[in-house]
Amino acid sequence: MNFLNVDDTAIHYRTVGMVPGKPVIAFVNSLGTDFRIWDAVMHELGDTYAYVLHDKRGHGLSGAGVTPYTIETHAHDLLALLDHLKIEKVIVWGLSVGGLIAQSLAITRPERITALILSNTAHKIGTAEMWNARIDAIKADGLARLVDPVMERWFTPAFRRTDNPLYAGARTMLARQSAEGYSGTCAAIRDADYTEAVTHIAAPTLCVAGDQDGSTSPDLVRTMADSIPGSRFVEIADCGHIPCLEQPAAYAAAVAAFLKNLSLATAGASAVDRYSQGMVTRRAVLGDAHVDRASALATTFDQPFQRLITESAWGTVWSSDRWTKRDRSNVTIALLAALGQYEEMAMHVRATANTGASEDDIREALMHVAIYAGVPAANHGFKIAKQVLADRNASSAQKEQTT
Repeated sequence: MNFLNVDDTAIHYRTVGMVPGKPVIAFVNSLGTDFRIWDAVMHELGDTYAYVLHDKRGHGLSGAGVTPYTIETHAHDLLALLDHLKIEKVIVWGLSVGGLIAQSLAITRPERITALILSNTAHKIGTAEMWNARIDAIKADGLARLVDPVMERWFTPAFRRTDNPLYAGARTMLARQSAEGYSGTCAAIRDADYTEAVTHIAAPTLCVAGDQDGSTSPDLVRTMADSIPGSRFVEIADCGHIPCLEQPAAYAAAVAAFLKNLSLATAGASAVDRYSQGMVTRRAVLGDAHVDRASALATTFDQPFQRLITESAWGTVWSSDRWTKRDRSNVTIALLAALGQYEEMAMHVRATANTGASEDDIREALMHVAIYAGVPAANHGFKIAKQVLADRNASSAQKEQTT
């Protein structure tokens, strides 16, 4: 058994097939379960991937820590585990509350995510009244009285047979969970609302629903999928809330097809990697403040465009080491001036503070514009550059006076 101390508790985890070069899937399981629910899915997927599994705090063999929790607490635990295992990028596959945890990571640490599988989950699950009632019931009577009602939401009638040993095992698994950890996570779900934040998720995303899910209906999952730019939606037939137990073959096949289309298993430099690299390069050139503003202004309408330029301009062209960033800065300023794209040119003149291009470089670039693209274009380019540089120099002087 493997355990990692994270802040106030010990997290139980397991790794499978950790070979350098393999894409890694991190499973995040649902409320009231432990990581054994993924066994059949891993068997179906085989050794194409490496796997990281863990029991959320308050579940399985992990400690309870201080309750109640937040989704961000659970996300922090997973991130600490990935750091411990030295895994930089990961496919996060979250089920139910695990999907909320996956959303949190994709929103706060997008550079660590290569792809998302958001299964039987939503941007907001249930109401505060519903979760408070469940927490109160657990405090009064423990988990025992909740088991049968939960089973009805988890599984289809065809699965809930008395002669089905897997169903019997699922009942026992829920009944033996920590009441404290269960209710602590209920509070985390109650307080989580990513309705607006999911519109900024940029990682390739597959949203999965069970056609008979009594906890997160297909319509609810589809609503989430419609809010995530470029995401895909798939519905598993004859399935409730826990597809990894009820329909593991169909479930694994749907996710495997999604991941294969991304070429994550075979490509050394996938589009996902280009996006992550693009965000790093974009921030290095334009600065965190600029990128944060642009990300905040993005909507579902222009998010695909934002992803395109991050992957292509920043993740491919600007991230190449064939030219220095200073060289690319000079060429970009000249091209934008020649094309009359002065607003973009001003942005790149400001960025020279990060690329190393000097005022002399900017002047020489605009001199080339005058000869090869015309004096009027260069004349206006000089006007824009002079103003940007004057503003920057004035700002620097002001900072020196106040320090």
